[in-house]
Amino acid sequence: MKMAVFSAKVYDREFLTEANQSAGHALTFFEPHLDISTVQLAAGYDAVCVFTNDTLNREVLQALAKHGVRVVALRCAGYNNVDLEAAQELGLTVVRVPAYSPYAVAEHAVGMILTLNRKFHKAYNRVREGNFKLDCLLGFDLHGKTVGIVGTGKIGTVAANILKGFGCRVLTYDPAPNILFEEHGIQCVSLPDLLKQSDIISLHCPLTPQTYHLISDESLSQMKDGVMIINTSRGGIIDTKAIIRGLKAGKVGYLGLDVYEEEADIFFEDLSDKCMEDDVFARLMTFPNVLITGHQAFFTQEAMANIAQTTLSNISQVERGEACPNQVLPMPGELKVAAARP
Repeated sequence: MKMAVFSAKVYDREFLTEANQSAGHALTFFEPHLDISTVQLAAGYDAVCVFTNDTLNREVLQALAKHGVRVVALRCAGYNNVDLEAAQELGLTVVRVPAYSPYAVAEHAVGMILTLNRKFHKAYNRVREGNFKLDCLLGFDLHGKTVGIVGTGKIGTVAANILKGFGCRVLTYDPAPNILFEEHGIQCVSLPDLLKQSDIISLHCPLTPQTYHLISDESLSQMKDGVMIINTSRGGIIDTKAIIRGLKAGKVGYLGLDVYEEEADIFFEDLSDKCMEDDVFARLMTFPNVLITGHQAFFTQEAMANIAQTTLSNISQVERGEACPNQVLPMPGELKVAAARP
């Protein structure tokens, strides 16, 4: 199948090209994001391969269908940037990579917890400057702390087990509780109980109408003072302005973000020689107790290889007319691309 790959970085080219040696598709790589201004690039292709910050609203999907595109292949798990109803109406098949490496994201989340707590990033910079003082580097024992995991899919489950290994008391919340957790000393509780009891909260839920701005002024008011919040899921789960108010008031003592609700024009790009135009993001960067990484939690060798292999396997199945288990269909109440960015 002839496929246009958008938002293609060097590493995307490397892993997709390697995986394609056995798949045999015709791949063309485009560095720009897919949106209405770049959709013309997809003319003449059977499929487009897209990532989290590509825009696939009704207007873009209509243009893709007009240009002859039949398949939208997401090389990620999340699909909230796709208008699935429009895709179905236009006869476009949407496929995704539901599981690439839950360990990658879970381990990154735990790494952010440890870094915020023990201030590795600050200590590293100090030592390189010859400053070996310990002032302002005081942390706490992770052992014995209560950690709340919101979302117990594959990533949340791995995170819960890792933190249990640290000796934490682990609470989990999910609309579909994992009853097997109880056998391992991991409690399934209501969301209000999790918010109230947790010293650390790590978000591992998808972005849906129910989870959009799950972390808000209201939910923050239910948390302990000085709570640590980690988000490696989707930016829209946190109301950024509310979290800034929480940081200023001391309600949020530590914040770790690998995602941001308006990240589309920021992450995956080198903006080091430009002024930050997003005032809200710039404000976040001023807090000494905030750690931000640029949507890299998924970024391991194993994950990238799995993403490439699954993406091309999805395309091959669709091309052969086979049922693809990774096809995404619209569900009632699906979050539209216009409501929140990934």
